[in-house]
Amino acid sequence: MTGFDLIEHHFPALSDLQKKQFHALPELYAEWNAQINLISRKDMEHFVERHVLHSLAIALHWKPKPGNRAIDIGTGGGFPGIPLAILYPDVSFLLVDSIGKKLKAVDAISLALGLKNVEIRHARAEEIRGKFDVALSRAVARLSVLTGYCTRPRLKISELYCLKGGDLREEVEEIDEFPSMVYALSGKFESEFFETKKVVYVKFI
Repeated sequence: MTGFDLIEHHFPALSDLQKKQFHALPELYAEWNAQINLISRKDMEHFVERHVLHSLAIALHWKPKPGNRAIDIGTGGGFPGIPLAILYPDVSFLLVDSIGKKLKAVDAISLALGLKNVEIRHARAEEIRGKFDVALSRAVARLSVLTGYCTRPRLKISELYCLKGGDLREEVEEIDEFPSMVYALSGKFESEFFETKKVVYVKFI
């Protein structure tokens, strides 16, 4: 199966608009990646698999309710936030990063896709205030650092889903004060890329 086939296989309820938005991603990212290094240039060849499908792996376990608020900590080139915002149009997403030039591109991509549920903010994670149902992240920092961000005063977050790789036993031990689960992605998608990839879930409230 191609990357797009896998997306439609695992998420069969996609509307025509959502399919159109997913299919528009490679061209939009290729255009912006030629100007700003959003992702590794060599990864563009495997863009759908390594960035879009990888981001959507969180949705195998995260089933939000309409009206939920999500914050993508350290969104970088817009992952996992942009693909998940396409998948969950009834959820509000705040995409946060400290690198402004990347956010300019992410904002333009979001506008080109017609996403009404995405807000972009140029800020460090520790500067964010407010209440969110969930925090999302992709290989931004150790779990102990991420949970530190999520449990600061003036920031209320119920749970965290993050994409990680490799042996996570040490990282999980460092956050043993919080209930957590590690879900392996090997076998979920037919690709060697996912053999060592995992979704980590942490419960705060």
